[in-house]
Amino acid sequence: MSEYAIYPSLKGMPVIISGGASGIGEGMVRAFAEQGSKVGFVDIADEAGNKLEAELTAAGGTVKFTRCDITDISAYQAAIKGFEAAHGPTLALVNNAANDTRHTIAEMTPEAWDRNMAVNLKHAFFAVQAVAPGMVTAGRGSIINFGSVSWMTNTAELTVYTSAKAGAHGMTRSMAREYGKYGIRANTLVPGWIMTERQLKLWATPEAFAMLEQVQPVKGRLYPEDVARMVLFLAADDSKMISGQDFLVDGGWAHN
Repeated sequence: MSEYAIYPSLKGMPVIISGGASGIGEGMVRAFAEQGSKVGFVDIADEAGNKLEAELTAAGGTVKFTRCDITDISAYQAAIKGFEAAHGPTLALVNNAANDTRHTIAEMTPEAWDRNMAVNLKHAFFAVQAVAPGMVTAGRGSIINFGSVSWMTNTAELTVYTSAKAGAHGMTRSMAREYGKYGIRANTLVPGWIMTERQLKLWATPEAFAMLEQVQPVKGRLYPEDVARMVLFLAADDSKMISGQDFLVDGGWAHN
């Protein structure tokens, strides 16, 4: 990423990222480490998380991984406290972790609904609750919640997921209003179809790529680093007067 922007305000900044061991999350962990940020990240994939921490630490980064199930709110908030003890109060929180496993409306149960909401929305709210006091004291901070183009494009067999992701937009705007007086910003990052290993393994078919060619005005495929570059900007002081907004990184596909 050396041909892209370096943000001086990110150097030494304590950052927390959920779901950071693979996919978009891994791309963001790498990008913040390259900026010189102090990065804490959680994931349930402990082998991948430990490997990424070791690699980036060996390269001179300040990176700490904690294995954590984000649906266990008390454990997640404890992990956040651990990162802050090591790195200082969080100044950028990236609520990335999610699960977009397909499901139909007919098969959904109340228990499955609750599990889906827990992994796709609930944890983000309580992560903000955990980091907000430190941001208030600092008089600044950036909250970056992840949405999705899926609810904007009428995607089927994802109804609970799209409900959660649409909810993230409303949550962001309320947070922007509540915390703005303290110098804290909240924005929603909205990825399009990002070519992660999971996406390529499960849903990348010739038919799907043909559809993408039709609906995505900017031709080509999106990768985790494309998302990471926007997240870096939203975390940096360069965006200090931007809050309550949605940022679509989707090649022009969706319109909210």
